[in-house]
Amino acid sequence: MQLHDIKIILSNVSDGGNAGAVCRVMKNMELGGLRLASPQPLILERILTVAVNALDVWENARIFKSLGEAVSDCSIVVGTTRRRGSNRKNISMTPRDLAAWLAERPGPAAIVFGNERTGLEENELNLCNFASHIPVSEAHPSLNLSHAVQIYAYEFFLAMGNALPVKGEWTPMNQTEIAALTESITDTLAGFGFYKKPNREEQTRFLRDIISRAGLSTKEGLYFKEIVAKSARLGG
Repeated sequence: MQLHDIKIILSNVSDGGNAGAVCRVMKNMELGGLRLASPQPLILERILTVAVNALDVWENARIFKSLGEAVSDCSIVVGTTRRRGSNRKNISMTPRDLAAWLAERPGPAAIVFGNERTGLEENELNLCNFASHIPVSEAHPSLNLSHAVQIYAYEFFLAMGNALPVKGEWTPMNQTEIAALTESITDTLAGFGFYKKPNREEQTRFLRDIISRAGLSTKEGLYFKEIVAKSARLGG
């Protein structure tokens, strides 16, 4: 993966100053893929004032109505959060580990940052394949949005700033393709009575995240789908 494969996504961002500051730190680290998912009304003048010498990042930013739309073309989606819980991700990487891991696989990848005040909500994190956290002091664990983006951007720059193009034709499925494959598999399982208990939704999330982290190509995904379908026929 290379730097241009990284998409920085601000979900429900509320302060134009933060958006402008993110543009600056992205420019510092040669990142240009800024996306805003369902942003709150932002004051353009504040964005332009803060985004000094990085207006091109803002001008090329893409705005989406929802986080789902913003990540649909990405093969891996990482949610940044320090919080843990029964309904939150069990797998989490530090920015350094994440950068090293992403550098070894093709993209594109979305790195999602939540609202300045609340962070990523549970429904937003559910759209991500795993989480990433910045180790900080428990005495004051909250980071400013642009500061958090800076830490990730710096690690990405160190890991991928001089990366060579990925050789070969391996292109992992994006989130739309992964969702379709996951639905097909769970439909097949449901067809022969696999779900005796109401746990299909939980298993759907599990399968989607596993498939995404595996980085299956479209051809491999289809092969996997055929294996499940054939197993169902043999079982019948």
